[in-house]
Amino acid sequence: MRYVIALGGNALLERGEPMTADNQRQRIREAAHHLHEPGLAHELVVVHGNGPQVGLLALQAAAYTAVEAYPLDVLGAESEGMIGYVLEQELRNALPERPVATLITQVEVARDDPAFQHPHKFIGPVYTLEESLKLAESRGWEMAADGPHYRRVVPSPSPRHVLEIDSIERLLQHNTLVICAGGGGVPVYRDEQGQLCGLEGVIDKDASAALLACQLKADGLLIVTDVAGIYLDWGTDHARRIARIHPDELAKYSFPEGSMQPKVRAAIDFVKRTGRPAMIGSLHELDALLSGHSGTCVTLEATERVIA
Repeated sequence: MRYVIALGGNALLERGEPMTADNQRQRIREAAHHLHEPGLAHELVVVHGNGPQVGLLALQAAAYTAVEAYPLDVLGAESEGMIGYVLEQELRNALPERPVATLITQVEVARDDPAFQHPHKFIGPVYTLEESLKLAESRGWEMAADGPHYRRVVPSPSPRHVLEIDSIERLLQHNTLVICAGGGGVPVYRDEQGQLCGLEGVIDKDASAALLACQLKADGLLIVTDVAGIYLDWGTDHARRIARIHPDELAKYSFPEGSMQPKVRAAIDFVKRTGRPAMIGSLHELDALLSGHSGTCVTLEATERVIA
């Protein structure tokens, strides 16, 4: 079976946890451990988030004023290499039987995507309201509430085509576990001469994972994070996990845009375009998620909503 697995940023670094190299490596090592059994049994393509990391790189770039700060597309590629290196190394340690390769991935978007006029993608660390107001004034950043905290928001255009899709397919045919489209991939477009150019933005990694899964004709899309699935009335005493649901039924619900909604949107998109299932759940329950005993399964076969 062939699966695309989207590792959420919160699965690789706990919210609010210091973004040290040691902390990130420890979390990535844990992720690699959970990928061991699926990695032995299936063809895997791993997509990872980069929101905290690319935001930190932007802060570091802005701190050096002798030259103009690097644009977000370059920082996104840098984070792909940085996280991909550690993830590949830990996966090789966990799966010495399998070749592993990290691929810097360009994802084509529309230059006139409305998202460039309405930044909403969270990147970087969390701040207090006072800190966010100072950053908005001093750096010209747009800031938005993320739960009880505030974070920088940047444009997040919709992915249209994964440019390295043929290379990814060839690697899979040679039994390689592929790490690609990190952080959603680097957003690019073609100019009037057909030349590729980067754009200032960050693509949602769940949307790119769904597109990648469609292009690769994957048997399923797994979106793993730090919660056990999709919950109704999350954060209340009446929270209930949806175990199984049809995409049309799931589309009737609204979830927080900064956390679950992009995952829900990606799952619905993949299922409706391919007819194959998408699963959302915890990295720590990955085996159970694959077997349908955990998380939320979005499938055309669901005739009614099932609450766990």
